[in-house]
Amino acid sequence: MIARPPHVVVVHPGKVAATTLAELIAHARANPDKMNYASAGGGTTHHLAGELFKLLTNTRINHIPYRGAGPLMQDLLAGHVDMAFDGLGTSASQISEGRVRALAVAASSRVPAFPNLPTAAEAGVPGYEVATWYALWAPKNTPAAIVTRMTKELQTALQVSAIKDAWERNGSDVPEMTGDDFRAFVTAEVARWAKVVQDAGVKVE
Repeated sequence: MIARPPHVVVVHPGKVAATTLAELIAHARANPDKMNYASAGGGTTHHLAGELFKLLTNTRINHIPYRGAGPLMQDLLAGHVDMAFDGLGTSASQISEGRVRALAVAASSRVPAFPNLPTAAEAGVPGYEVATWYALWAPKNTPAAIVTRMTKELQTALQVSAIKDAWERNGSDVPEMTGDDFRAFVTAEVARWAKVVQDAGVKVE
């Protein structure tokens, strides 16, 4: 694995008055189907993050799909949508500049880049953990020696200060996960999100 930036619950400060996750949930429950959230497209991590949030909080928030995280953020900043379950890597600079308000990070622990931002569990939604993870892949029958060398070179590159710092500034961790550990992680992720898709009745049009 290369890096794993967590997702974050962000709202447009001019459209959503909530300053805590609990306030957001209370408002959404009091106003079913009246709020909306942007995603980078149907079936993306952003989309599934929103559907998982709705399942865990018993809320009804409309999904507005965009063609990528860039258009998503443009319309969120413009106030055309209320909120997003965005990757922290995309939202970090907007949060720092006060252009969007972050309510919680969907991670098991707080991120060093935003130490005052509570985790979703701390904010009252245990189990809400979402990350967009990046990895290096090779064709199925790639020789083992090549895979070993690729893995070694990748791990060396990820320890370069400039690269490591760049990921950490965006709230990402850089786990040393390879081989069987990574395969087990991917298998678990597929099973986890397949259940969310089924339970939420997600359909990609």
